[in-house]
Amino acid sequence: MSHLSHPAPARTSADPADGPTVPARRFARRLPVVGAIAAGGVLLLAGPAFAHVSVQPEAAEKGGYATVNFKVPNERDDASTVKLEVNLPTDHPLASVMPQPVPGWKVEVTKSKLDKPLEMHGEKINEAPSKITWTADGKGVEPGQFQQFPVSVGQLPEDADQLVFKALQTYDDKEVVRWIEPAKEGGAEPENPAPVLKLTAATGDGHSAGAAGEDAKGGEDGGKHTAAAEDMADSDTTARVLAVVGIVVGLTGVGFGVLAGRRRSS
Repeated sequence: MSHLSHPAPARTSADPADGPTVPARRFARRLPVVGAIAAGGVLLLAGPAFAHVSVQPEAAEKGGYATVNFKVPNERDDASTVKLEVNLPTDHPLASVMPQPVPGWKVEVTKSKLDKPLEMHGEKINEAPSKITWTADGKGVEPGQFQQFPVSVGQLPEDADQLVFKALQTYDDKEVVRWIEPAKEGGAEPENPAPVLKLTAATGDGHSAGAAGEDAKGGEDGGKHTAAAEDMADSDTTARVLAVVGIVVGLTGVGFGVLAGRRRSS
C-alpha cells in the first residue's frame, strides 16, 4: 500500500514559532532612539531651572528692607566658580546694601555717583552701591555644589514691580557666564536669565526677611550644600520633568497603537 505524503501546513507570519513580526522588530529597534530623545527632552527642560544664578526669596515688599540670597550653582563638571559680580539696578538705586560675610570669600561693594540724588530719612544721598563682587580665597564653588550669598538691601522702591540684578559668574578656567538677559512677560525663559526680585504691595512693617533670612542665620558653612539636595525641592523642575514623562508615555502608546494596527491589517 502506498502512503501519500501530505505537505506540512505553512506557518503564518503571526506564528509564535517565527518570533516577533517584522513591524514588532522594527518598533523594538526604534525604542532606544525614542528613549534617547525623551531623555534629552528632560535635560533640556529641567536643566535651566536649577542652573542659573537666582535671587531667593523671589519677592519682597515695596518700600521696605529685605534680606535676600544670591544663589550660585556650579553648572560645570571640570571647573569651580571663583567669582561672582552682581550689578545693582541703576534705574532704582538702593541706598543700603550690606553683604553678610561668607566663609572662604572676600566681598567688595562698589559705589557710584547718582545722576539724580536719593532722599532717604530726610537726607539727600548723592551716591549708592552699584556692584557687589565676591571673590573666592579658597576652592570656591566646586562641581556638584552651590553657594548662597546673603545681602540686606533697602529701601526698596515703591514705584517699581521688580528689580533686575545682572550677574557675572567666573570659573577658575577663566570662563565667564553672563546672567544678564531680562525675561519678557509671557515669553520663554532666556538662555542666560538675569536674577529678578519681584516687588509686592506692602503689607507688614517694612522688613521682609523671608526664607533668605532663615538661610542666612543658619549657614555657618556659608550656605554651601550639594546641588542635588536642593534640586529635589525644586517644584518647578519636578513639574517640567513630569510633563515630559507624560509626553513620552503618550508617544509610546501611539507607537503600540500603530503596531497593533499594522498587525491587524496584515
